[in-house]
Amino acid sequence: MKAYIFPGQGAQFSGMGLDLYEKFPLAQEYFEKANDILGFSITDIMFEGTAEQLKETKVTQPAIFLHSVILAKVLGDSFQPAMVAGHSLGELSALVAIGVLSFEDGLELVSKRALAMQNACETQKSTMAAIIGLEDTIVEEFCAEVDGVVVAANYNCPGQLVISGEVEAVEKACEILKEKGAKMAVVLPVGGAFHSPLMEPAREELAAAIEATTFNEPICPVYQNVAAMAINDAATIKGNLVAQLTAPVKWTQCIQAMIADGATEFIEVGPGKVLQGLMRKIDRKVAASGAAV
Repeated sequence: MKAYIFPGQGAQFSGMGLDLYEKFPLAQEYFEKANDILGFSITDIMFEGTAEQLKETKVTQPAIFLHSVILAKVLGDSFQPAMVAGHSLGELSALVAIGVLSFEDGLELVSKRALAMQNACETQKSTMAAIIGLEDTIVEEFCAEVDGVVVAANYNCPGQLVISGEVEAVEKACEILKEKGAKMAVVLPVGGAFHSPLMEPAREELAAAIEATTFNEPICPVYQNVAAMAINDAATIKGNLVAQLTAPVKWTQCIQAMIADGATEFIEVGPGKVLQGLMRKIDRKVAASGAAV
C-alpha cells in the first residue's frame, strides 16, 4: 500500500519547481494560475529568488504548497494513494492532491494561513526550539512545570520533539531539558510559536475562511496532524484543519498509524527530503523515497 506524504515549512530551496515548469505544460499552467491568484510572481522567487526572499511568510508556505501539489498533478495516473498525510502546511497540499479541496481554494487558504500566522507572530514575541535525545513524556513533563506558555508542538520522530511558546518560557525549558539529558536544545530561527496556544488569533482568522470553503469527500484516508488516525469524511477533515494551528503536529504518531494500517511504501511529494529522513528514524524497515516524474 502506497502512502504519499507532503512536507511543510522549511523544505524550500532556491530553484524549486523550475524543472517542472520547464518540462511540463500542465505544471506551467498551474504555476501561472498561482501567480494570478496570489497577485505577484511567486514563480520568479521560487525559481531565482534568494534564501532570504523564500523565507518571507507570504512566499514560503505557498511555494512549498505549489511545488507539492503541481508535482502530484504531473504524476497523473501514477499518483494512486492508498492513504495520505502532510506535515503541518503539507496537510493542505495533501487535501488538494486527493481532491478534497480545489487547487484555487487550497492556494487561497494557504495564503490566508501564512498571513494569519504572520499577524499572530507580530502580536506577541514567541519562538520554537528543537529538543533532541529525550523521550516525549520527559519533554512534556518539564514544559508543564515552566512558568508561561511552552508546549510540545511537533512530534517529528522518536527523540526529536519541537517545543513552542513565549520566548522566555522556551529558553527556560531548553535550560531545564539540557540538565535532564537532552543532547541538544536549540532555539530555531522561526518567526513565532507555531502549533501553540499563541496561534489562537490565527486559528480564529483561518477558521472563518475554512468554514466558507467547500470540502469534498476524500478518495482515500487522510491521517491528519491533530488526530493521527485515518479520517474519511469531509466534515471531520474540516474541523481538524481548523484545530491544527494551535494543536501539536503528531507526525510520529501519524506515520506509525499508517504503517499499522498497512502502508508498505512512503513517497514524499514536494521539495527536499525532510520527511524521508524522519521516516528512517521512525521505522527504518519501511521504504521511503521521493516522487519522481
